[in-house]
Order: sequence, then C-alpha cells, then structure tokens
Amino acid sequence: MVEDDDIPELPITLTVDGEVFELTEGEGSQYSYTWLTGPNKGYGFSESAHSASLDPDVPLPEDLPKYRLTFKQHIESIRDFLSMIDPKTGYTE
Repeated sequence: MVEDDDIPELPITLTVDGEVFELTEGEGSQYSYTWLTGPNKGYGFSESAHSASLDPDVPLPEDLPKYRLTFKQHIESIRDFLSMIDPKTGYTE
C-alpha cells in the first residue's frame, strides 16, 4: 500500500483527479511532469524540489543529499498545475 509520505521510485505514472502524468527525475532535485491525458501532447511542467528550511542565500555543500518529494507533494504539485489550466486551450493561463 502506498502512503502519502512515501517517496516514489521514478519514473512512474501517477493518476491525480482522473488525469494521468508521467513523472521523471532530472539533475539534482529537478522533476518533470508530462500530462499524458491532456489535450496537448507532451505538455506538462517541471519543478525543483527544495527544503523550506534551507537559506537560499547560503550555498549548499557538494555532499548534501538530494531532496526527494513524497507522493503527497507530487500530487499537490499536479493539482496546482491543473488549477491553472485554461479549459479552452488546455494550457496554463
């Protein structure tokens, strides 16, 4: 059983509110979300994961472990993206 606080192994396909996304991981803590059921082939979004407790003005050490998003955080990101979609165009407003 998958829990909200579990960290998924990527790539995965995730269904949120009836919409299907492929999640992949890039360099550092960069994530790409491709909207597979959206009206525009290949459309989606990317984001960088970061810890709110880190000071953005302080350089990160080279050996800092990668910050990984949980299922709950991925779902929240997808819902935020979907809330910005213009239903007429299928793109963000």
